[in-house]
Amino acid sequence: MLSGRLLYRISRALATACLACSSVAAGAQDFGDRLPRLDLPEPPSIAAPQQTSPLATAGLGRITLSAQLVASGPEVSRGLIWRVFDTEPGPDGKLRLVASAKGGTQSFDLMPGQYLVHASYGRAGATKRISVGTSAKREDFVLDAGGLTLNAENSGGNHIPDDKLRFSIYEGDEVDGKDRALILPDVKPKSVVRLNAGTYHVVSTYGSVNAVVRSDIKVESGKLTEATVEHHAAELTMKLVREAGGEAIADTSWSVLTGSGDPVRESVGAYATMVLAEGDYTIVAKNRDHIYQRDFTVVAGENQEVEVLADESAPTALEGAD
Repeated sequence: MLSGRLLYRISRALATACLACSSVAAGAQDFGDRLPRLDLPEPPSIAAPQQTSPLATAGLGRITLSAQLVASGPEVSRGLIWRVFDTEPGPDGKLRLVASAKGGTQSFDLMPGQYLVHASYGRAGATKRISVGTSAKREDFVLDAGGLTLNAENSGGNHIPDDKLRFSIYEGDEVDGKDRALILPDVKPKSVVRLNAGTYHVVSTYGSVNAVVRSDIKVESGKLTEATVEHHAAELTMKLVREAGGEAIADTSWSVLTGSGDPVRESVGAYATMVLAEGDYTIVAKNRDHIYQRDFTVVAGENQEVEVLADESAPTALEGAD
């Protein structure tokens, strides 16, 4: 019931220009990076580097930093966050932030010495040790990154509303039997997520109950991977009626059980609407002191209204408990 079929394709043309020039408006999805953990403090703010006068730069060395998605690729022109740190931890055990900037290629005037530079691009990033002297120099970073955009459809190619669909992206490999590390939760469909090249475990959730599809998806450097998964589920609206086609009875408590009797979801109200994975279920409605139930089969892609008939001969809650 939780299985699904992955239908994804990797665009054949390099999407370097698309990824490098895309707006920083990836929003909450473009924070952090997927790298070995470094104890790097967050800067209080990110600001463009200040232009300094020749007098102010006396004794300093200029370093220009640029990044590409792939080796020999074009420079990333926007969306980067640069952070320059000392290489030795301070008294608090953290590396001191020396300078920061965001955008594309950036230049910094620094005291000669060794520094640790981190370039982040969405969830992708790279860290490099650099050496600054009195002469101007340049350092290029290869991010080894690509993009991933996710979507889903229901069985038979039926459209799923965006507001009922969410994705979570996890590390691709399990380590020592432990759960995969969550990289990014609550990803909206059709948004572009920037990631380091590699294989990721993606969980697609349709609704909020049990319509879940899991897939392993590979992201390639310099390419935009477009992945569409297929759900096998349907949206049901349940109501308790005194006669077929009648009005829904208010103040009804609902329970949905699997065919084996395991609870799936509970709800209260005249109507109970939910997305369920295909399969057999028992719908239980309790109103006042009576319990009514109906066995029902969810067919993938067939959204429908399900009526439970309030038969007065149904047992009371007390009788049902016996």
